[in-house]
Amino acid sequence: MSAVLDNYEYLSSITGQMRDAAQQGEWDHLVELELKCSERVAAMKAQPSAPSDEETRQRKVALIKKILADDAEIRNRTEVWMEQLQRIMTSARSERRLQQAYSAGQ
Repeated sequence: MSAVLDNYEYLSSITGQMRDAAQQGEWDHLVELELKCSERVAAMKAQPSAPSDEETRQRKVALIKKILADDAEIRNRTEVWMEQLQRIMTSARSERRLQQAYSAGQ
């Protein structure tokens, strides 16, 4: 297998793990995996691109589609989590203001 496909296989594996972490709410693990993914992408950008045969190109396209599908699922999961976190923070702020107002009135 070519180095290019090795890189895409690695990214596909990592994004799959990221998707699983997001589905399970393992946010710290998701962040660790995202760092690994970012490092690999940066390394790939630094490598020269070489022409590939049709089979390699098709495999690369399939891997990219899988990576993008994983990314979409990760975004869906993290957006829901962020919305929940926002609601919790808003509720906590409202509760704190209410307690302060109640305490000031006594």
